[in-house]
Amino acid sequence: MAKPQNHLITNKSNIAYLSNFTGSNGFMLVTAKKKYLFTDSRYILRAKNTIKRGIEIVDITRMWRNREELEKSWGGIFKKHRIKTLGVDESDLTVERYNRFKKITPKVKFTNIAGHYEAIREIKTRQEIKLLQKSQDINGKVFEEIAKFLQSFRFNRSLTEIEVAWKIRELGFQYGAEDISFEPIVGFGKNSAIVHHAPTKTKLKKADVILIDMGMKYQGYCSDMSRTILPKKPKALEQEIYNTVLNTQIAGCEFVKAGVTGHAADKVSRDIIEAAGYGDYYSHAGGHGIGLDVHEQPALSAGYKAKLLENSVVTVEPGIYLPGKFGVRIEDMVLVTKKGHKNLTKVRK
Repeated sequence: MAKPQNHLITNKSNIAYLSNFTGSNGFMLVTAKKKYLFTDSRYILRAKNTIKRGIEIVDITRMWRNREELEKSWGGIFKKHRIKTLGVDESDLTVERYNRFKKITPKVKFTNIAGHYEAIREIKTRQEIKLLQKSQDINGKVFEEIAKFLQSFRFNRSLTEIEVAWKIRELGFQYGAEDISFEPIVGFGKNSAIVHHAPTKTKLKKADVILIDMGMKYQGYCSDMSRTILPKKPKALEQEIYNTVLNTQIAGCEFVKAGVTGHAADKVSRDIIEAAGYGDYYSHAGGHGIGLDVHEQPALSAGYKAKLLENSVVTVEPGIYLPGKFGVRIEDMVLVTKKGHKNLTKVRK
């Protein structure tokens, strides 16, 4: 069945994609002939200065509490465009907000369009690819500084995971990032075996394995990278696990190209780790799409049977995690091309 031409856009990333608007309060109405951005008086001037041309701004400051204003600004647009069916993203709307829109649009049929704009965003434009590359370049520069910082503290037992996480933020801003993509994961020693470890006051020890997963935002676009740093004289098991993950990650990157399924891209890495005897210690998907959100379509996972598309950007991030001991994860961001991939991550592994 064809998707309705009239869409209510509530997801912030989809709003940013369609309009460049990044305020905390707003939604869009997209019709066959025109786009509208609804926001309140706090963001009107900001919207005028930033949104794409051709989008009409509607002030909703009084709309929700004034019936006459509601009929004029919301109902009037529906009458003008003769809207009978409205596509809404049910995966984004709370029940309360969904009911609110239903109440002010009583004669219109709502249809679910969850995933519609995410599918459009999956294929990146040339400009988006440049922004993703810049974001990952900043991320790489920050990591290189963090690696030097950690090396200088190997013999200083006062450095904590939290301090490293804050240093990542600080350096990101210095190198031009506007924000971080997600809270940095910094794990010392046995904490590196916790896939999504939240940094604590755990102090760095000389013989610790260090796992860092970090990302920056540049002009709205996210980056993501994981690196594992071994101690100067790693134990045999640490070196074995590291080499296994490294070889797996390289093979996983080499497999990526347009036309292979996310399932197959995940499986090629998972099979290598399972063959090495560590399948039970690899507990997450092999990668994910990235763009305005740090996790987007597509996915490198067992359940994702769709094909990877040319000019999508994905991460490749296998890992092995030995509870109570240590963990290793290595992650790059790669651009999917027609015949293969381009690695957007320049930091050595």
